Amino acid sequence: MYPGTDFLFFLPELLLLGASLSLLLYGVFRGEKAEPGITRLAVLFLAVSLVFVFAIDAGAKNIFGDLLIVDQFGQFMKILILISAILTLIMGHGFRKRERLMNFEYPVLVIFAALGMLLMISANDLMSLYLGLELQSLSLYIMAAIDRDSQRSSEAGLKYFVLGALSSGLLLYGCGLVYGFTGSTSFEGIKLALENQASTPTGLIVGLVFLSAGLSFKVSAVPFHMWTPDVYEGAPTPVTAFFAAAPKVAAVALFLRLLMDPFELMFGYWQQLAVAISIASMLLGTFAAIYQTNIKRLMAYSSIGNIGFAFVGLAAGTEEGIQGVIIYMAIYLSMIIGSFACILSMRVRGEMLEGIGDLAGLGRTNPLMAIALAAMMFSFAGIPPLAGFFGKLYVFLAAIHAGLYSLAVIGLLTSVVGAFYYLRIVKLMYFDEPKEVFDKPIGREITAVVAITAGFILLFFVYPTPMLAGAANAAASFFH
Repeated sequence: MYPGTDFLFFLPELLLLGASLSLLLYGVFRGEKAEPGITRLAVLFLAVSLVFVFAIDAGAKNIFGDLLIVDQFGQFMKILILISAILTLIMGHGFRKRERLMNFEYPVLVIFAALGMLLMISANDLMSLYLGLELQSLSLYIMAAIDRDSQRSSEAGLKYFVLGALSSGLLLYGCGLVYGFTGSTSFEGIKLALENQASTPTGLIVGLVFLSAGLSFKVSAVPFHMWTPDVYEGAPTPVTAFFAAAPKVAAVALFLRLLMDPFELMFGYWQQLAVAISIASMLLGTFAAIYQTNIKRLMAYSSIGNIGFAFVGLAAGTEEGIQGVIIYMAIYLSMIIGSFACILSMRVRGEMLEGIGDLAGLGRTNPLMAIALAAMMFSFAGIPPLAGFFGKLYVFLAAIHAGLYSLAVIGLLTSVVGAFYYLRIVKLMYFDEPKEVFDKPIGREITAVVAITAGFILLFFVYPTPMLAGAANAAASFFH
């Protein structure tokens, strides 16, 4: 029997579990009429869960027989996950109403996915890691294909499912190898086994490679990125926004947890892996994005490139590097959600537009939206004093202090090249002749999300202390 106190530290997850099952039953009995109420309740439950995460004492402690861990790192990343889930649900409501995608299952799936992500972040055992990952993945497979009348959406769901199943197989194989060579599935047991071994067995290195391959798929890092552009383009835009935000943060958090905790003593091996993934993702994400004409595909390649930048901090393997990754992912969340909120506003006569050329002359036809989108693009490009500049600054400084000069230089050069396609969008908005005027109003929900994210990006430099302090405490939990 587990101590009752364990459940207190598990309250956010328990709330989401109860909420998802209750809302699912309510939706089954009420049908599509229940959808508006279910969406509001889903947002409410996610918000209450967020309050619980804030309220819980995040001093490092293992719960449920060491299957899960509660610490400051987990607390910080859970906050990011829940905020992104809330924002994507809010901004997607109007779109789903207009496109007649009022499936009551959608908000329930978002809660299930968020629950899986919280479990991933708290994982302290290979079994809990896999369960959390699969709960998230199964929800995302269905969400990608939620528009059953759309061929693109069905194709996106199928591609994601097939490739996702492959990645899960790789991950499981890696887990099996790690267990075989250490005799344990718990992170502490794996770490202890590594300490007691005179040399690292080759089978364990192979196991780590397979684990990394399975997780690289989830963060859409090269060479496991192939699903990303097609799924981003094919899935309904609110789903794509969710895909680009929360699952990325959860998988990066799991990467950090896995490499910095049980495999800390194998730093020399996984650092090479992190450097290779980082360079490949930065290069492919940057150069492939230049040739895109669809804005959702451009954001897909942009997200691949951004994962490459985040991995610069991971490759450093220092406390400063981990802090840089955490800050980078927090800022990336605000930029990607804000960008997709603007994309959701691209409507002419009720029809969604996705072409980059459709943004021509937006500075004259819709100045406020143009300012917000320009802020997102400048931030992605890393132009000071916007938030994106600080995200890149912290990971590059960490790489330099760790002696990874070539990685930092490649990161800077790809960042400069990447600025080209971000600035091209700004040029289209302010210097090209206007096309058809976008529909107004765009909806209060989208306006609110754009205002919140743009405000954060523009004003981050004014008072960055809470974010920096939170990230520092989160990173320190791995080293103290």
